[in-house]
Amino acid sequence: METQPPRRPTAASADVGLDIAAVARLLADGTRAGFCVALADGRAWTATELARHAGVAPSTASEHLNLLVAGGLLVEERHGRHRYLRLSDPRAVALVEALADLAPRRCAAPRTLSAAGRQRALARARLCYDHLAGAVALAIADALTAQGLVVLEPEAELTPAGAELFAATGIAVPGGARRPAVRACLDWTERRPHLAGAVGAGLCAHALHEGWFTRIGTTRALALTEPGRVAFRQLLGVELGDREPGLESDQEPDSA
Repeated sequence: METQPPRRPTAASADVGLDIAAVARLLADGTRAGFCVALADGRAWTATELARHAGVAPSTASEHLNLLVAGGLLVEERHGRHRYLRLSDPRAVALVEALADLAPRRCAAPRTLSAAGRQRALARARLCYDHLAGAVALAIADALTAQGLVVLEPEAELTPAGAELFAATGIAVPGGARRPAVRACLDWTERRPHLAGAVGAGLCAHALHEGWFTRIGTTRALALTEPGRVAFRQLLGVELGDREPGLESDQEPDSA
C-alpha cells in the first residue's frame, strides 16, 4: 500500500497567533517550575532565596529567572542591590495552580516529623497567591455558598446578600475591570474549588489584617487563630475546628 505523505498544515493551523509551546517550555524545566510554585504564595522573593529554595547555584538561578521574566511569567523589582521576583499577575498564578492539580503526586513519605507537619499545615490552610486555600478555605467557601452569599458554579458571582455582608463587616473588595469579582479556583490538595477573584482576595487580606490567620514561618502555610475561629463562627456560623498540628512560627521554611 502506498503511504500518503504527511499533510502540510494550512495557513490557518500553522499560524494562529498563539505560541502555547513557548509557555510550556518555560515550565518544562523542574527548577523553573519550582520557582513558580514557590512564588504562588503571592510574595516577592529574592533571587538568592529562590536559588537556596531550589538548591541551585545563584548563577544557575539567575539564568532560569531571566527566562521566566522574558517569558512574562515573572516580573522583577530592584531595591538597592537586591532583585525581587514575583508571579506577573493572577493569570500566571491560575496557570501554576491548574498545572499543580494535573501534576502526578509523588507518594514518598516525608523524611522527618517536621516535614510531615509542614505538609499537614499546607493542606489545612495556605495562601494561593492572594486568597485562601486548603481545607479551611473549602469550609469557608462551602459556608458562603450554602448561605447564598457567593455562587461558585456554574457561573461565579457575589450575591447582593454577600455584598451586604462584606460591606457590613468591613471587608474591602479590590477593584479592577480585568479581574472577576468571584472566581472558582481548583484547590490542588482538596480537588474542589475554593474562593478566588477580587472577593477572595478581599476576604484573605481582611483575615490576615484582623489576625484571623497568621503566617507559619516563611512558607505560604497559615495557622488559624482563636480569634479567627470565633470570627468565622460569628460571621458564617461555621466551625473550623481545632488547629492542625504543624509548623511553629519560628521553624525553618520548607517548600511552598
